[in-house]
Amino acid sequence: MDEAKKIAVQRWLIKANNDLRTAKTMLAVPEPPLDTVCFHSQQCAEKALKAYLVEKDEHVERTHSLPKLVDTCGRYDAAFETFAVTAPEVTVYAVTGRYPDDWIELGPEEAQKAIVYAEQVLRFVRERLES
Repeated sequence: MDEAKKIAVQRWLIKANNDLRTAKTMLAVPEPPLDTVCFHSQQCAEKALKAYLVEKDEHVERTHSLPKLVDTCGRYDAAFETFAVTAPEVTVYAVTGRYPDDWIELGPEEAQKAIVYAEQVLRFVRERLES
């Protein structure tokens, strides 16, 4: 991998990790902002998938659609389909709920599930990039 691509991939992974850390930190505070937890969980998964695509020399589209990103990653490794079922549920957190007129009620269990999804995607991508 050339140096510029290596740096780009690393930066995507740093951003993904920071989003995951933010989600976990926010879930741990009293009366956690669950919309923020879910948003950063979605962002972690999105950025991890984009890191993988950069490594594959794939154009990284400006999209928040996890199903689309999972599908594109799946062209290189069919195992990404593992994330296809939950991807639409987590994608909702990218936009819906960020604005008062798109209000959605979220529970702590839902926020925890979003974090678990993000952790799984990030770990999976890291494993693929290390091999």
